[in-house]
Amino acid sequence: MDAKARNCLLQHREALEKDIKTSYIMDHMISDGFLTISEEEKVRNEPTQQQRAAMLIKMILKKDNDSYISFYNALLHEGYKDLAALLHDGIPVVSSSSGKDSVSGITSYVRTVLCEGGVPQRPVVFVTRKKLVNAIQQKLSKLKGEPGWVTIHGMAGCGKSVLAAEAVRDHSLLEDCFPGGVHWVSVGKQDKSGLLMKLQNLCTRLDQDESFSQRLPLNIEEAKDRLRILMLRKHPRSLLILDDVWDSWVLKAFDNQCQILLTTRDKSVTDSVMGPKYVVPVESSLGKEKGLEILSLFVNMKKADLPEQAHSIIKECKGSPLVVSLIGALLRDFPNRWEYYLKQLQNKQFKRIRKSSSYDYEALDEAMSISVEMLREDIKYYYTDLSILQKDVKVPTKVLCILWDMETEEVEDILQEFVNKSLLFCDRKGKSFRYYLHDLQVDFLTEKNCSQLQDLHKKIITQFQRYHQPHTLSLDQEDCMYWYNFLAYHMASAKMHKELCALMFSLDWIKAKTELVGPAHLIHEFVEYRHILDEKDCAVSENFQEFLSLNGHLLGRQPFPNIVQLGLCEPETSEVYQQAKLQAKQEVDNGMLYLEWINKKNITNLSRLVVRPHTDAVYHACFSEDGQRIASCGADKTLQVFKAETGEKLLEIKAHEDEVLCCAFSTDDRFIATCSVDKKVKIWNSVTGELVHTYDEHSEQVNCCHFTNSSHHLLLATGSSDCFLKLWDLNQKECRNTMFGHTNSVNHCRFSPDDKLLASCSSDGTLKLWDVTSANERKSFNVKQFFLNSEDPQEDMEVIVKCCLWFADGARIMVAAKNKIFLWNIDSCSKVADCRGHLSWVHGVKFSPDGSSFLTSSDDQTIRLWETKKVCKNSAIMLKQEVDVVFQENEVMVLAVDHIRRLQLINGKTGQIDYLTEAQVSCCCLSPHLQYIAFGDENGTIKILELVNNRIFQSRIRHKKTVWHIQFTADEKTLISSSDDSAIQVWNWQLEEYVFLQAHQETVKDFRLLKNSRLLSWSFDGTVKVWNIITGKIEKDFVCHQGTVLSCDISHDATKFSSTSADKTAKIWSFDLLLPLHELRGHNGCVRCSAFSMDSTLLATGDDNGEIRIWNVSNGELLHLCAPLSEEGAATHGGWVTDLCFSPDGKMLISAGGYIKWWNVVTGESSQTFYTNGTNLKKIHVSPDFKTYVTVDNLGILYILQTLE
Repeated sequence: MDAKARNCLLQHREALEKDIKTSYIMDHMISDGFLTISEEEKVRNEPTQQQRAAMLIKMILKKDNDSYISFYNALLHEGYKDLAALLHDGIPVVSSSSGKDSVSGITSYVRTVLCEGGVPQRPVVFVTRKKLVNAIQQKLSKLKGEPGWVTIHGMAGCGKSVLAAEAVRDHSLLEDCFPGGVHWVSVGKQDKSGLLMKLQNLCTRLDQDESFSQRLPLNIEEAKDRLRILMLRKHPRSLLILDDVWDSWVLKAFDNQCQILLTTRDKSVTDSVMGPKYVVPVESSLGKEKGLEILSLFVNMKKADLPEQAHSIIKECKGSPLVVSLIGALLRDFPNRWEYYLKQLQNKQFKRIRKSSSYDYEALDEAMSISVEMLREDIKYYYTDLSILQKDVKVPTKVLCILWDMETEEVEDILQEFVNKSLLFCDRKGKSFRYYLHDLQVDFLTEKNCSQLQDLHKKIITQFQRYHQPHTLSLDQEDCMYWYNFLAYHMASAKMHKELCALMFSLDWIKAKTELVGPAHLIHEFVEYRHILDEKDCAVSENFQEFLSLNGHLLGRQPFPNIVQLGLCEPETSEVYQQAKLQAKQEVDNGMLYLEWINKKNITNLSRLVVRPHTDAVYHACFSEDGQRIASCGADKTLQVFKAETGEKLLEIKAHEDEVLCCAFSTDDRFIATCSVDKKVKIWNSVTGELVHTYDEHSEQVNCCHFTNSSHHLLLATGSSDCFLKLWDLNQKECRNTMFGHTNSVNHCRFSPDDKLLASCSSDGTLKLWDVTSANERKSFNVKQFFLNSEDPQEDMEVIVKCCLWFADGARIMVAAKNKIFLWNIDSCSKVADCRGHLSWVHGVKFSPDGSSFLTSSDDQTIRLWETKKVCKNSAIMLKQEVDVVFQENEVMVLAVDHIRRLQLINGKTGQIDYLTEAQVSCCCLSPHLQYIAFGDENGTIKILELVNNRIFQSRIRHKKTVWHIQFTADEKTLISSSDDSAIQVWNWQLEEYVFLQAHQETVKDFRLLKNSRLLSWSFDGTVKVWNIITGKIEKDFVCHQGTVLSCDISHDATKFSSTSADKTAKIWSFDLLLPLHELRGHNGCVRCSAFSMDSTLLATGDDNGEIRIWNVSNGELLHLCAPLSEEGAATHGGWVTDLCFSPDGKMLISAGGYIKWWNVVTGESSQTFYTNGTNLKKIHVSPDFKTYVTVDNLGILYILQTLE
């Protein structure tokens, strides 16, 4: 470091040590490469902030001039403008040094690596830009094999992509830094579905032998995980090149510990990702000499021999590589037209591509227009047809064969002429050629041919209809993906509204498209074309959109669910249900199995209004103070305002450059505040949408904002991932106060009703109260402690406190963390209600001003408006999963216990509910002839209720602990029960006689009645016992397993029984022998259930991995393995298999787990799946004719299913 810089630093050392916060300064210096990780650690080890600053300055004093400059720039970036001004005079002059040129020879090794990675070849006409190439290579070398980002940024058309490709065309760089290879991805402007397609293609390229997975990832998160695994395990130390990145959110999909080189017009795109970052800026102009060199190569002349017009053309083109290349391509074919093309550029007053164009080239549209005009007359109108193509979309040759009704060879000949004139690009990778336009060319064509666009779109639809039926497209057709993605777009653009509605309202199209690409793109289309679809039938449009939205989590899974069965679960008035019912009836005639959910009418939708104003996740929604309007914001970067009553849109504002995380109305409803991942806070006029203020003092994303409750002195509070809260006065340009104290991201903040306190909650697991006047911390509550138990030590538990809400009295606060809601009164908390409906993470809850309703906003793209009273009332009718069912002729009677232990008798066909008793019921059962019910409680008491007259009988002798199982004998005179006390009680309740079966050493898991007054019981002690219930004596004692016996089943000929255990085995026993007939091995998890077929020849077993095995009872051989593990290792049954039952003819098997499945016993294949709203089913009750099924999910929802006939 030179003396001037050193003296300046020493002179202002004291001021710097006193004020700077080192952590963010060091981040910048590490990113610049002037501070090491070990040096950063040494600074962090200092005990105080001032000592840390002193240590950092001490290190800088020992470094060079570049370190001084890096430190100075870091101060500016972090807002220390005054301190940076002190160091300005000491900034040293750094001499530039070009360094050695890299090895320019392209070896066979380089060619192979780049070809395999899809790196574009050098353009036909290529000029070197060594200085820029060297700069990129130096930045790439700085990654040193560690994850990081090198960004090449500059204006469109400046040659960024060519430079990126040239930088990796270097043997030593590839061998030393990226031995794992290079992988090129053309990104472009994308929505979520487009990005998913890019990721799917990349994963396919990286896993060509399909050694990791045989199917494409179905969503961006899955694709990100797949990419991470592939790069880590299959392609370690490789470089990923992302070409033409537009949006920061796109990079998050690649933010998985990779080395990445990217090209972009906006260098701020990497602000949203972590890791070291290096930037190489590219000038928009080649410069006169480079431009002349390009022209000389195109026309095959020496630079010195170029005519004078060449210099003028470079001047008119402003040195743009893209424009110079377009003109050069024209001159290559017509080398005598220098003067002609120069005059065209100088004199033609072409309309700009678009006034708001982001491409800042005054000559570009002129150059492109000249190129089109020079096409042969017989192919010129074919180029006009390309006006209907979308940006960044590569179109298979087959699509254009259909459009032009030509053979492939004819089409390729025409397109090659366009490619030769630089009017079209060709991707020659893959089985067939794919063609695409540059964004500028798309803009130019759509502007030039705007009056013809509707007819051009109509033409491609008409041609498509000649060749294809929409739902019959298959993957073996090279053009199928194009039609699935863009058929609706072409119909909407052609204003073929009738055809668009027929397509979008077709269950066949929904099925075909979602099975191939998942539901996300289809949901986007319903949002995009809602104004057209609503013209046809608003209700039908809402039916289909809601069906897709509410079943998106199912439609994205593999194996793909039966969409007709999903449709049968919709309300009977829904168009989706009616189409599904029609299809189901036709398929039932051909032997297909379908289920009707006959009690679904009893499942009420608690939402009063569901709106989808956003095209991505909704992060926050809030009421205006008068309750008439709702504001919402989300991942699509917009602020939306709509009417609370109808959902009618009032405002739509492109609010931020990145995801908008929170919004808030001011007390007087004049303003709306928004905050974002882009670190900015903005204030908007709530009526006009005009921007009033922008604040940008937070150093990380801003997560929350809230106005004071009084409009006399309006303050805004914001909380950020930088751990700070800030208070803003709308009359001032800068922050009024900053509040320090949280040790992790601040997620939410709320002023108390009197505005004296500010509550904040954080990812550090705490809720804090702050004094608004002094900005001091008043109190802190540790929410984390309420989630701790003996299995989860505090240091391993992460509790993110999501949001908080004050009550009107200012004495209580409601806090949401993980899956619980706490009502806080300093030292007490309680859960108040459950709201079911959202399919994904709920980000926020907000009450209306009068408290009668509240909003929830979610990742499922919906905002739901709930009625508070309905929700609270509904939360009282959740059923426990232990129910008893009796099937009698045409009736289904269900006895159930709700979550507050009340008994309900439900008529499954009519839906009528009788509330029988309000005792604290732990288990219950119905007598075979429906004359009595029995129930046990937690105190060990057993009671019998006679249904005719409500007379109650109570056992004189109680169990010592909670009663868990209870059953009548066939004559209804005796009741058998078991509990945690390891005893089984036999109670002849009419004679008041008792027999106790006591021999098990641990809790009885369950029991089954046998013939001739016998009973089979099994226990946690690993034994199975056969009892005489009259004498109370053990007749057989089987020591079955080392671990718990989890289940038993008795063969229908009553000669054998099965046992399953936590020891991962099942066994088949004869009642006559004390040794097993067969030990069934092969399960890799606890074997939780088993069932014999009606003829006793087959046994089915199910385990905790979702696996079902069917065995031959006579020899113990395995016949079928059902529900094997999926590729990712997740159980395909959605969890444990908990219950099994064969059909009377033994040809079908039903299983319960995460959902219900029916299996073909002969083939071992799945016949049907019914997805319940919740999961973790415990038991499935099946009617004797195998046509009616009853179960309860973990949300307490009752399902009575009937086969469709």
